[in-house]
Amino acid sequence: MKQTYRSRFAFVLGWAWVAFVAFNVWDLIVRYNGKPSLVALAVLGALTAVVYLIALRPATVFTEDRLVVRNPLRTTLVPWASIDGVTVSHSINVRHGDGRLLRLWTPVSTARERAKAQRRGAPVPRRGRLRTEPALSKAEQAAAEAFAGKTHADWVGEQITDRAESARRRSAEAAPAQVRWAIDSFAVLAAAAAMVAAAIVIG
Repeated sequence: MKQTYRSRFAFVLGWAWVAFVAFNVWDLIVRYNGKPSLVALAVLGALTAVVYLIALRPATVFTEDRLVVRNPLRTTLVPWASIDGVTVSHSINVRHGDGRLLRLWTPVSTARERAKAQRRGAPVPRRGRLRTEPALSKAEQAAAEAFAGKTHADWVGEQITDRAESARRRSAEAAPAQVRWAIDSFAVLAAAAAMVAAAIVIG
């Protein structure tokens, strides 16, 4: 079963930008007035390419046999058994193969999210003799303890570690990682470059 993790904020912001650009492109086509419209289209195209690379494309995907990391310009496929270690700071860093380090673009842990997680993990001080907070069930308490002090990136990092250890226990093959250039990213960049060139040449 495939599971995909990404920055929700960046993903939503990216699609909001796409909707904004679609409206503006339609408006520029309807009210086309030569070079100024071409320049505006080129600017929108260049900014959309950047938004696609840093907000829409990055994703961390779990499949049955490997970790798929979609970064802006490359896609890396790492078999679970090849993963040697995982560390989480601002980003998730996966060490695999012969000591190679793979940095995941998403999900990331911001300073604000880290501080919020630490506050969430701190014990709640009691005020007075009477407790006004609702009592949590055992399942809710277990969930709260599991996520106490952890960000989304911490949780995903733990899932990667668990899957890698499970694969090694099954004696799965530790095959080398595969790295592929992101054809879609280069296509988007080429389209943006063509629009910029058209704005410079035409008019």
